Order: sequence, then C-alpha cells, then structure tokens
Amino acid sequence: MKTLAGLLAGAAALAACRGQRPAIVRIVEPAEDAVVSGPSVRVVLAAVGVEIAPAAELRRGTAHHHLFLDTDVTPPGDTIPAGVTGILHLGRGQTEFTFDSLAPGAHRIIAVLADPWHVPLPNAATDTVTVTVPPRL
Repeated sequence: MKTLAGLLAGAAALAACRGQRPAIVRIVEPAEDAVVSGPSVRVVLAAVGVEIAPAAELRRGTAHHHLFLDTDVTPPGDTIPAGVTGILHLGRGQTEFTFDSLAPGAHRIIAVLADPWHVPLPNAATDTVTVTVPPRL
C-alpha cells in the first residue's frame, strides 16, 4: 500500500541526488481498488513540491493536474495532447474532477503534473488508482 509519506521520501531522495525540488501528485480520492457507487466518480488530487496554478498564467515553477482515464500517459518530454478521449486537462488549477458516466467495470486513473505548456514535469511522481464501477441493477 502506497503512502504519501513513502512517496515524499522517495521523491525527496531522488531530487536530492539530482539537486532538484521534488514534485509529487497524489490521488486522495478514490482509494486504490475502491468499488464506487458510479457511474459518477469524484477524483480529489493533492500536490507537494510545486504550486498548482491555472495553465493560462504561464508561470515557470507552477503546474496543473491532468488525468488519464483508461489510457497510457504521454511519453516523458512530450506535450500532453488536448482533445483526446481519456485525457483530461485541469487547466484552471482545479484539484477535483468528477467523471460523470463511467461504464460498469474496472477503470484506471492516472494523475500527472504538467507545466503551463502541458509538458509533464521532469522527475515528478505520478499516481495511479484502479476503481471498479459495479453493474447497474
């Protein structure tokens, strides 16, 4: 079971080796392996080591959240694409998002921090949870 303290310690150690400040994203809700009441699923995010700000501010040293639903993350260094099914940009600096109509079954949610230009932060930790939406009766 992952813990925020464990993530912080690992990222801090890596950053110290490279002389960089760590950035960590955490999916606070839902919990890993949660069976949710669905079809709506609320995702709550937290970040450590970076200021969350709207992407439109275009300030270095800030980031905003992205969610990948049932899709793989963008390769390191590549811009996270807009308008792609399963990739959500929380570009106004939001720390929560609700998926409104998830189909029954297992779903993988990955949180990624990106800079104002939608490039994932180098050396930033991502977080992943899998949730299950039960069949509707």
